[in-house]
Amino acid sequence: MDFDVSELDAQDKYRFLSGGVTPRPIAWISTRSLGGVDNLAPYSFFTVASCNPPVLLYTQVTQRSRLDKDTLLNLKETGECVINVVNVDVLEKMNQTSASLSIDQSEFSFANIESCSSHRVSPLSVKDSPVRYECTLREVISVSDLPTGGTVVLLDVNSIYVRDDLYQEGVIDQGLLESVGKMGGDQFSFTSQRLELKRP
Repeated sequence: MDFDVSELDAQDKYRFLSGGVTPRPIAWISTRSLGGVDNLAPYSFFTVASCNPPVLLYTQVTQRSRLDKDTLLNLKETGECVINVVNVDVLEKMNQTSASLSIDQSEFSFANIESCSSHRVSPLSVKDSPVRYECTLREVISVSDLPTGGTVVLLDVNSIYVRDDLYQEGVIDQGLLESVGKMGGDQFSFTSQRLELKRP
């Protein structure tokens, strides 16, 4: 079947994109408001924008209210965040932090998530996340402020935490990492089965 994008409504376009561009890594982003409230929220439109310099990218999908989510509000105010990688051990906790909470309520407390201090930024890190990227805000690019539109956020990586047992011979052991991918709807994928293909 072929679909003319001009004939699709906003939700249809969202479902086709989020259901076909899969699996997607999940950026579990922790920020802190100027008032000291620790926020934690998952974003599955997430990838690497550059390795030299190291820059990560996530997209905030515009809400129906057209208001920025707490993560972006805090980033604009403080310029700091931590991207906590999601694996099977923290998947259930991560899912709980997708709940809609008031801006003065912390997802760390709501979902009973153990935190630890970060090395170079003020937002807390998720203690059980196996890989964490401490970042500062580089640039915010508004693509569309329409409902289900997007705001692209570029983040400079300043510090990287890798759990000791995952660091093997200079790389992150993919088997031990057990990262989780986001599929369409409420579905997730696992990386316990892998296939190695040598590049030609």
